Amino acid sequence: MARSLGPLSRADVTGAAALALVLALVLGTLVAVTLRAEAAAGLGPADWAAIRFTLVQATLSAALSVALAVPVARALARRRFPGRSVLITLLGAPFILPVIVAVLGLIAVFGRAGIFSTALGWLGLEPISIYGFHGVVIAHVFFNLPLATRLILQGWLAMPAERFRLAASLGFAPADIARTLERPMLRQVLPGAFLVIFLLCLTSFAVALTLGGGPGATTIELAIYQAFRFDFDLGKAALLALVQVGVAGAAAIIALRVSLPEGSGAGLDRAVTRWDAATPLLRIQDAALIGLAALFLILPLAMIARDGLPTLLHLPASVGWAALRSLAVALASAALTLALALPIAALAQHRRSKLAEGIGTLTIAASPLVIGTGLFILLFPFVDPSRLALPVTALVNAVMALPFALRALMPALSQVEADFGQLADGLGMTGWARLRHLWLPRLRRPLGFATGLAAALSMGDLGVVAMFAAPDEGTLPLTLYRLMAAYRMDLAAGAALVLLALSLALFWIFDRGGRLDADA
Repeated sequence: MARSLGPLSRADVTGAAALALVLALVLGTLVAVTLRAEAAAGLGPADWAAIRFTLVQATLSAALSVALAVPVARALARRRFPGRSVLITLLGAPFILPVIVAVLGLIAVFGRAGIFSTALGWLGLEPISIYGFHGVVIAHVFFNLPLATRLILQGWLAMPAERFRLAASLGFAPADIARTLERPMLRQVLPGAFLVIFLLCLTSFAVALTLGGGPGATTIELAIYQAFRFDFDLGKAALLALVQVGVAGAAAIIALRVSLPEGSGAGLDRAVTRWDAATPLLRIQDAALIGLAALFLILPLAMIARDGLPTLLHLPASVGWAALRSLAVALASAALTLALALPIAALAQHRRSKLAEGIGTLTIAASPLVIGTGLFILLFPFVDPSRLALPVTALVNAVMALPFALRALMPALSQVEADFGQLADGLGMTGWARLRHLWLPRLRRPLGFATGLAAALSMGDLGVVAMFAAPDEGTLPLTLYRLMAAYRMDLAAGAALVLLALSLALFWIFDRGGRLDADA
């Protein structure tokens, strides 16, 4: 593909077609939802209660995630210990962890029969319930505490070591360090981290489906699902979907207006030494914070392994068939994600188009359930939507993973073109030849990461498939949810372990494969 801007090449046309598909899927379904919402009678008290619950739980979940992440990130920033890099890497694991698996693990820890409630019983206290408002908040904190920690940790790591050396030479106490160095950085980092997590909690579906659902614990997305799954009221579902889009859009606009961190100035890239944190008391405090955070993240997964291993050989055949359907959907979704991401990245690179990149990442502010509602409205007059449950799930999962794939591919592709683009132009290397001989050999690492991420996210998704799938069909997350709803928790634990293993295996195989090829 030539670097000079001219008539649209075949690659440009392919990229434009991929963008058109994304726009049609996002905006087309939104138009369908809007037209259907005109026939709705309006929102009732239960719907307004769902809106209030969504805003309150998202706000509290984001606030708790950020507040708890600050001391954990500070402890990680000022300590060096064996396994630190592994622990920081593991903080990204909940992002690819199937939500329904984590929920089952949290039930095993915080449920009425869980180890936390058992410990309370030993102390003579009443057990707690994981279901309802506080259960939804606990689950969201579990998923988003690692993300908040990673985001805030980047702010600490970006601070030059020279600033701490100067503070040490001036005899600054820990309180002085916090006032002059850390708090200004946090004022820049925290608003963005809060808004990102608020958006994620706003559009969370599986957590509310499994831990909420009562009159006082229903989110907007769960109300959409209930409106047409149980009442088949497409008008109300469409109206609620518009409310969801409006709330998420407003939050996204605010997030975009929040300024990015300005940085703390340049340094000499020295390792940061924190003389202010060398006291034994602070060492114990940081070790306790890191240990508690790791325990909070690891314990639910350990409970899944403990409860699931004994039942693996006794799982019903439906779990195996659901696993095969999930694998097929995950692989198709990952392939479609790459089929969309590469042409869009090529078009954005060739045309230096921020618009192309922006359209490609549009779905990050969209809700898969809203897209699913629009697709249901469009398909229902012509075909039974349940017959297209798996293809539609793969399609929606692919476009939802597209922003992450583009973020992995765009910087790498820009670097490849900066290093070898002029040489390729001089050799007349365009189109398929450029893709095969220049891009693919040098993009294997980000391609492997993007493919593994898309496959893992699709493998664990419980959203659109819950709307479309027939009662006796569906993917493994949906089968797991049905086992939980039937209180077959032993079989649910085994199915959860299978789902967890398949999700992690898909990510590892593709990501590791890309790195091996890149290192060869």
